[in-house]
Amino acid sequence: MFVNPLLSEELFQHIWAFRLFKQDHLTTTGGESVQVLFPGIHNHNGGPDFSAAKIRIGATLWVGQVELHLRTSDWFRHGHQHNPQYGRIILHVVFVHDMPAVGIREAPCLELQQHIPKLLLQRYEELRRLSPFVPCAPHASQVPSLIWLSWKERLLAERWERKIGSLRAWLQHNRYNWEEVCYWAVAQSYGTPVNALPFLQVAQSLPYKMLMRYRHLLLQLEALLFGQAGMLETPQTDGYALQLQDVYGHLQHKFRLSPMAGHQWNWLRMRPAAFPTMRLATFAALLQQSPHLFSRILDAPDVTALEQLFFVQPSAYWHTHYRFGHPVNRTQRPGKQAVQGILINTVLPLLFLYGQDKNGKYYQEKALHFLQQLPPEKNHITSSWSQLGITQESAMESQALLQLKQHYCDEKKCLHCAIGVKIIAGT
Repeated sequence: MFVNPLLSEELFQHIWAFRLFKQDHLTTTGGESVQVLFPGIHNHNGGPDFSAAKIRIGATLWVGQVELHLRTSDWFRHGHQHNPQYGRIILHVVFVHDMPAVGIREAPCLELQQHIPKLLLQRYEELRRLSPFVPCAPHASQVPSLIWLSWKERLLAERWERKIGSLRAWLQHNRYNWEEVCYWAVAQSYGTPVNALPFLQVAQSLPYKMLMRYRHLLLQLEALLFGQAGMLETPQTDGYALQLQDVYGHLQHKFRLSPMAGHQWNWLRMRPAAFPTMRLATFAALLQQSPHLFSRILDAPDVTALEQLFFVQPSAYWHTHYRFGHPVNRTQRPGKQAVQGILINTVLPLLFLYGQDKNGKYYQEKALHFLQQLPPEKNHITSSWSQLGITQESAMESQALLQLKQHYCDEKKCLHCAIGVKIIAGT
């Protein structure tokens, strides 16, 4: 028998879970009345699809497992008749009843084909088929603001949990040395997006304790960073680069350092201010000016003070150079937007994690408060959301919308998105 091509098993399970079908006059294929009091808890592991369902069939209230299929015959196609896990279901729910329920151990069968609005299927297909910036582009701004607000809060929690997961793993690796984890995390953020990995490799190849021995000596800090980055391996004619080579050669021998391959750095399609040389030079200045950076982050009284920690000037050479041996009139250094990006993506999640670990709500609330005070990020994703009428008032909202785009919209996970569910239901 025919099954609507717009219907997938995932959508059918969603329709059942949220009772998006007409619930009047439901009957089993045997003619008994059916009342769905509770559809059950969706099971994402092996076994029947839903457990703990409460279904009144005729005059009897049943509590137990429910299995869903697009066709009744799928029971046999999936081999459930041989699996004892399916031997005690209280109801078999199908879209199309295409054969007698023989062999399903007397479980009653409910066919929903005539009870599911066709408009619901059409809305779902529209979201799946459209390929603009996001599937719900024509409808997103029509979703009530209260739903958007609660969904954004959930999205931010998801995004920060992803970030915090990596930070937590680092802490466990280095026995909860918060200063060193801060050093690694900030280094990685200086390389974002295309040089995040090589930047992290450089930082993790230089023990934090070693760098702190030279915290007041900017030339030594620069030599260690540029040397480990593999940027001092080629012959140099520039006086400053030669000086760095000489200092690094001494420190390399002293600490038995092995530099990474210089070809791992990306230079294409980026502004000179974002060149890895400029970022390394600025990072060296940050280490020199704030040797115990994490302690200063904890003590920052407001978001302005936090920003000021990261507004640092590299050494004089980098005021007139973007790369070794190529002078320019004057360089442009990373501005306020770059600093705010480091705070949003690295510093504040780390501060929040510290509050979690120390059971201190003060630092968690402080991190969220600072995030709310920072302006929304400016990139093509946030701009595209604004064009759809979904504006952002703070970095808290822009972070949520980045999470939505990258982990829901791009993967067409409309059934897992509060906005998509609202649009599909049409209520």
